[in-house]
Amino acid sequence: MATSNRVLAYLGSPRNIVGSILGLIGVGLVFLGVAGAYWPVVVFGLYGVGALLAPAGRTRVVISHAELETAELREDLDRLVAGVPGAYPADVTAKVSALAELLRDVLKRAEVLTASPDQLHVVAQAIRDYLPTSLAAYQNLPPARRVAAHPELLAQLDTLAAGLGRVADAVYQGDEQALRAHGRFLQDRFGGSELDL
Repeated sequence: MATSNRVLAYLGSPRNIVGSILGLIGVGLVFLGVAGAYWPVVVFGLYGVGALLAPAGRTRVVISHAELETAELREDLDRLVAGVPGAYPADVTAKVSALAELLRDVLKRAEVLTASPDQLHVVAQAIRDYLPTSLAAYQNLPPARRVAAHPELLAQLDTLAAGLGRVADAVYQGDEQALRAHGRFLQDRFGGSELDL
């Protein structure tokens, strides 16, 4: 299938078109008597010159909206997480790192994530609003008041983790269904007697 696609792509390429035009000119030279006994060399040589000199067809790289959106979200997440170590207590840093890992895993599934606008919105808001707001509110407190606010920040991070866990479950649900379906296929195919093969 891939080979036939390449052949069809080449047939419509500028190289083949220019080569074919020059090859037809070679055929015309044969009818005019110019090529003589070397007509195959003239025809195929002109085709080859045309194919070599013509510009190659341009390859288009298509980047989906999903990849662009999730790439921007990954950059925002990386910037946010980079400022956490050293600025917050170790347990906060650990929870933020765990959240970031969960978000990165979800963002790897760009097409699935962007197919569900609600899930994408939750992930985007978590990265661009919910998590930064919690961290900034804690950081804006005077150091003496941070001790009392510390449990509240941890509770907010746990709430975020629970909500994002549900998003991750939804994103990976399709993979789990595909795995179960493949397991059923394998069981049907190979699970019976040897005569079933």
